[in-house]
Amino acid sequence: MAGEAKLESVLESKLEAGSARVASNRAALLALLAGLRDEEEEIRRGGGAKAAEAQRVKGRLTARERLALLLDEGTEFLELGLWAAHGMYGEFGGAPGAGVVTGLGRVSGRLCMIVANDATVKAGAFFPMTAKKVLRAQTIALENRIPTLYLVDSAGVFLPLQEDVFPDQDDFGRVFRNNAVMSSLGVPQITAIMGMCVAGGAYLPVMTDTVLMTEGSGLFLAGPSLVQVAIGQKTSAEELGGAGMHAEISGTVDFKESNDHLCIARLRSLVGKIGERPGAPFSVVAFDAAKDAPRYAAEEMYGLIDPDPAKAATNVYDMREVIARIVDRSEFDEYKADFGRTLLCGYARIGGRAVGIVANQKVHQQQTVAMRPQAGSKRTEFGGVIYTESAQKAARFIMDCNQSLIPLIFLHDVNGFMVGKDAEWSGIIRAGAKMVSAVSTSVVPKITVIVGGSFGAGHYAMCGKAYDPRFIFAWPTARYAVMSGASAANTLVEVRVKQMERGGKTLSEEEKKAIYDEMKATYDAQADPRYGAARMWVDAILDPAKTREALMTALEACALNPEVARFNPGVLQT
Repeated sequence: MAGEAKLESVLESKLEAGSARVASNRAALLALLAGLRDEEEEIRRGGGAKAAEAQRVKGRLTARERLALLLDEGTEFLELGLWAAHGMYGEFGGAPGAGVVTGLGRVSGRLCMIVANDATVKAGAFFPMTAKKVLRAQTIALENRIPTLYLVDSAGVFLPLQEDVFPDQDDFGRVFRNNAVMSSLGVPQITAIMGMCVAGGAYLPVMTDTVLMTEGSGLFLAGPSLVQVAIGQKTSAEELGGAGMHAEISGTVDFKESNDHLCIARLRSLVGKIGERPGAPFSVVAFDAAKDAPRYAAEEMYGLIDPDPAKAATNVYDMREVIARIVDRSEFDEYKADFGRTLLCGYARIGGRAVGIVANQKVHQQQTVAMRPQAGSKRTEFGGVIYTESAQKAARFIMDCNQSLIPLIFLHDVNGFMVGKDAEWSGIIRAGAKMVSAVSTSVVPKITVIVGGSFGAGHYAMCGKAYDPRFIFAWPTARYAVMSGASAANTLVEVRVKQMERGGKTLSEEEKKAIYDEMKATYDAQADPRYGAARMWVDAILDPAKTREALMTALEACALNPEVARFNPGVLQT
């Protein structure tokens, strides 16, 4: 139309790619990424070459060999929980990946959640973190209605740790409860038994919709040895619970296959016949990977942040530089751009799918003071800190996104909420409560990416793990704790010194420094994203340059669930 106005919503990058600071950050982050990749490759080796060879001697493939056959050729697998149990269970020789592989992959054109036991790790036994990892995969599949495939090859509960695996609400038994609930909600589940499936674990395949089983595998509540001890009956594994018996006599399995290759071929065939359900009511437009890509290279994000925790205070950067490299055509409709500037809010598309973005701004901002007696003057607001105006803006934006059925993306680099007399007088607690309430009652999908720091109540307000994000990712530069290592160490040293002084002892400066260094080292280690990923606080540690691809997959998964509850924000502090 002649004279039609053109919106200026394209983000203009001001990143000085050739600067010394950017070059230094890039070199440090690439070195960190290289180390992470080496560790990830070690985790992917599971129980090692000897254990993998033992699996092949039995005529079976390893979990990752099975995955390679199952997934559509040339497609990516978004692995979730790779770091689970990292650095844990050392007294038992460790449990790489918690002995199970989980993630989103494309099978016969369909996006599926895949849960594959790794029999090279303690025969695929369930450690406490194994149960937690499988439950997280099921939760993601349940919330997003993702077809779920189980590749079963497990000896059941790891008996030395049964007290931490068996009895509680979110332990091993919850897996079977989830099987039933997922089935009741119409989430397709197919199980392929390609090894042992013993004791309580035998319920998992039978609680799913369709069961495949290979010859030479075993499915029984108690194996031959336990049966003999319990009731004195002698029987072979094949006669007790082999594929032939379950196919011909018990009728438990639906398809009997002679080996892993044929079983996976059958599984792919079945997945290809699953019907399509109505999608979610979120806006999506046709997307061209070349034409609609961001205007700037994703790899340029390597230069934004110094990954050294000691230099966190110097990580001042414009979060729009990140947004410009993950959204379609680098277009961003910024909401209330001049108000509450330490939080960025706005609308965009990622892979053609509409999103609302809430992101911490790390650049210090000038804000006009509204309160007397300084009303009308300017104050400096620190980047990464949530002020009253920022929280008010974000709460309103989150509610708007729920009203308009727009999924939310949260980009974290947050130190927390502002403190002090001015902040308290401005109603920071009331504004923060409003933002936390809006996040808590939000009904549209929420996806969280921890880019830098994620500390204190700021972590909660930005949709931390406790606030039900459908997915939660972290960059290698992420720091995840109640406060920074330096702040925690200073606080704890002060407490320790006062305790000592009450006991009549005075600490020297050297002793104070030793306590400080010890406390800081502990906090820094626990704030490392690998520590959080080991405990499933985050679903994956992302290469920053792969953030857009991970978000596209996550948004596609979210759109599989057509049900969006009525938004009811409840009572808000005003």
